[in-house]
Amino acid sequence: MPSPLALSDAELVALGAGRAGRATVDRLRRAELGRTMLLLREIARAAPRTGARWYAELADAERRAPGRVRAALAYPLTGAWAAHHLAALRTGDAAAELPDLLADRPVRRLTAARDGLTLDLALDDAAPARGLLGLPPAGPLGDGDAERWQKLLAEAWPLLVDGHRPWARLVADVLVCVVPVRPDAGARGISATSAHAFGGVALSEPADAAAFAAGLLHETQHSVLNAVLHLIDLVEPGGERGYSPWRDDPRPATGVLHGAYAYLAVTDFWRAGPGPAAAFEFARRRSAVAAAAAGLRADGRLTAAGERFTAALAARVAPWLDVPVDPVAGRLAAGANADHRACWRLRNLAVDPAAARALAAAFAAGDPPGPAPVALRPASGRALERNPRLDAAHAYLAGGPPPPGPDGAWLRGDVAAARAGYVARLRADPGDDHAWAGLSLVTPGLDRPEAAAAVCRAAGPDADPPAVAAWLTAPA
Repeated sequence: MPSPLALSDAELVALGAGRAGRATVDRLRRAELGRTMLLLREIARAAPRTGARWYAELADAERRAPGRVRAALAYPLTGAWAAHHLAALRTGDAAAELPDLLADRPVRRLTAARDGLTLDLALDDAAPARGLLGLPPAGPLGDGDAERWQKLLAEAWPLLVDGHRPWARLVADVLVCVVPVRPDAGARGISATSAHAFGGVALSEPADAAAFAAGLLHETQHSVLNAVLHLIDLVEPGGERGYSPWRDDPRPATGVLHGAYAYLAVTDFWRAGPGPAAAFEFARRRSAVAAAAAGLRADGRLTAAGERFTAALAARVAPWLDVPVDPVAGRLAAGANADHRACWRLRNLAVDPAAARALAAAFAAGDPPGPAPVALRPASGRALERNPRLDAAHAYLAGGPPPPGPDGAWLRGDVAAARAGYVARLRADPGDDHAWAGLSLVTPGLDRPEAAAAVCRAAGPDADPPAVAAWLTAPA
């Protein structure tokens, strides 16, 4: 029998495929509780004046009421607080007084039941540690706010139970609390988990039931993978950051694995969804997950355990790549993925200035293009940027009219009109990255839009953007 702090190979493979059994989840939960208890012991040692008595009181309470104490210590925000406070103690920034982790406090509940499966979550809008999940928490909720959350869950839970019961069971087994956070105008919805808060999710108020269901699935997977990574290394340390299909900033390999694992569940959720909007989400997510898994396996950064885990993930998504989807949704999904990659390159990759000048000179002389080495730009501080073209695709698939201009032409499939529109915008402003990414969607071979933009900047007004794009994509 595996110990509470070990995973068998069969469990690891099942986890990678998104098929964690209840016994495995229970093992992860016990391991996370043990980890939190170790953190609390370290806090007591690091705060000798008050920590010893504080820890002794916890131990005494556990002897008298073990179930109550262990439930309090297993609460996600307890783990988040413990990790944060221990780090602060080690840097001398911690508060002198240690909190009463067992104090009773009123917490709102979110509950939903369907076909014998119940989800019961704390809707924690008041805990002092709720800001430790990585996003700014919302203020205390009013009764009307809480009622909206409850209504959304009552609508979301049947979507999961009826269409995705194994995933619904995982959500019910893993999640303990939801922390409402402030919305971000730059994103359609935001959510986060902490590696130290197993079963906790920070979430902005969802737009609808489907978004709520997908968000719960997404963050459940992050919680599971965080717990797995505390038990076994899946990725070799070090290495450069690179492209991730679901973030606008460069990510380490562990971050790419996290995204692939979270979106595995989200992809399956949209697989059976009705209408072109669901087909669009399914099609773009399946391709992104498959590509991310393939990239991780190819770059040599996975450990042996990580290879087995990721191979199981890849095997789960592989059959979905052959599932037919609505043709328009499929075309736009492929375009959305290409658009994200182009925007990511324009945002994050800087062409070497000397190489850009050499390319500009070669263009002016009519010589073939040379290499365009790139380096990552300094971080912009934002992990997600709103893309008007993606917003327009969502609205279009929901039945809305296409917007005017080249984005609307691209949505309609009018490649010639879209190209003409993007060219016009670039002639007016060669620094328009949105137009460069758009031009890459309708120009076969323009997979390095950052190079084209760099040539135009280096050459000045004499460089015509479409001519530069044609030059870079011409056969050698």
